[in-house]
Amino acid sequence: MSVLYDRVALIGLGLIAGSMAHAMRRAGLAGEIVGTARSAETRAIAEEIGLVDRVTETAAEAVEGADLIVLAVPVGAMAAVAEDIAPHLKPGATITDVGSVKAAVVDAVAPHVPDGVHFVPGHPLAGTEHSGPQSGFAELFDHRWTILVPLEGADTDAVARLRALWEGMGAFVDEMDMDRHDLVLAVTSHAPHLIAYTMVGVADDLRRVTDSEVVKYSAAGFRDFTRIAASDPTMWRDVFLTNKEATLEILGRFTEELFALQRAIRTGDGDQLFDYFTRTREIRRGIIEAGQDTDAPNFGRAKGG
Repeated sequence: MSVLYDRVALIGLGLIAGSMAHAMRRAGLAGEIVGTARSAETRAIAEEIGLVDRVTETAAEAVEGADLIVLAVPVGAMAAVAEDIAPHLKPGATITDVGSVKAAVVDAVAPHVPDGVHFVPGHPLAGTEHSGPQSGFAELFDHRWTILVPLEGADTDAVARLRALWEGMGAFVDEMDMDRHDLVLAVTSHAPHLIAYTMVGVADDLRRVTDSEVVKYSAAGFRDFTRIAASDPTMWRDVFLTNKEATLEILGRFTEELFALQRAIRTGDGDQLFDYFTRTREIRRGIIEAGQDTDAPNFGRAKGG
């Protein structure tokens, strides 16, 4: 691949931004990668490990002369960062983000984007439970989807170039409007995370299983809940506060289904349970056929699993 952006500024240096830095370098997509983070400790680590070509103390310095600016900060911090960098943006530059919700990000960022700067919201559907500048790796986006959410009247060249960047980093790319994105993600990510947090919390509250039993027997399904529930608490707090309506809608439907299953268990309706589990099993098959997971056994959770 050839260079798509002469200078890329990463605001926030956690898992996603770090992985973008590695992936852009792997494919030679950026001339220079500049990065910054709110925490001095994060900046020091990024500098020490050579995560980016240059680390700056402030976001305003990082965006100076940048052709692409990536907002990789919690959704709740987007507005303040956008306001901070606005006077320093180069005309013709593109701003994007990697937030898990889109309507709230558009509300937060769009009012601060100057004329002549292109704002193309985005969301890579990839991640691990790890965070911080050392957690990134170049393969994170390989064969995973990134959703772009071009706004009305978006510059087609800016969108096409950003699409090419994500494809160059190994991702499949789709476009969607922001409300659709937020509903889809409430189903595929946000509600499942909340359910995982709840299940882990319930196990903790009940105190009916000792710590050693949780550790010894967690391969039975609880383990996957704990992995999801280990995700970054700041990010997930902001996700639920900013995608409130869609998440509550899906949780309402979840509660209805749960009540129906409770009733089937209470009344001994084995046929209903069997039919329900058969139907849901097909979803798993579809995910595997789409290449979004593997059906290989992974009981020991090999690295990256």
